[in-house]
Amino acid sequence: DYELCEEWGHLYPVPREDLINLHREHLLHLLEMGDMEKALQLLQRIEDPGVCLAISEQSLDQHLNLAASHFLADYLTAHFYASLTTARRNEIQALYIGSKVLLTLPELSRVNYFHLSSRPLLMLEQLLMNMKVDWVAVAVQTLHQLLAGQEIGFTVEDIDSLLSKYAEKALNFPFTLKEKRS
Repeated sequence: DYELCEEWGHLYPVPREDLINLHREHLLHLLEMGDMEKALQLLQRIEDPGVCLAISEQSLDQHLNLAASHFLADYLTAHFYASLTTARRNEIQALYIGSKVLLTLPELSRVNYFHLSSRPLLMLEQLLMNMKVDWVAVAVQTLHQLLAGQEIGFTVEDIDSLLSKYAEKALNFPFTLKEKRS
């Protein structure tokens, strides 16, 4: 049905907003089905870059599954980086990096941290608070690789500061040792 509507859009004048809605719904359907290849082909068929940008951004804002969010964040960064505002660019890159970090976690645990996918630093802090030290080690390594030369609202120094803060808390004893008196 989507393809038939798309053909009609080529044959008859369709208002821009309706065209955006049609392509967005088609894209969301493909992403829900997990067909990233067809989703990419759909985005490449759209001739107007403004329409393509609107569709991609609106779809990303639908808070899709992890793979779809990762795909759209990657697509927007790769194709529309210069067209995005600095704040939106940072938001999309944070989502991309957060989804990358989520992919390093065990599959059954990802659902517990998915709501933090657009806030990787907070996700890291949550992992630290949950005592998932092995997961934190992999997440930090991934973050260090991804942050090399990028500006997304936080830096490697922010990660190191967070780790130092929790390391200090881990060594902080809530009581004082009493001296033995003879």
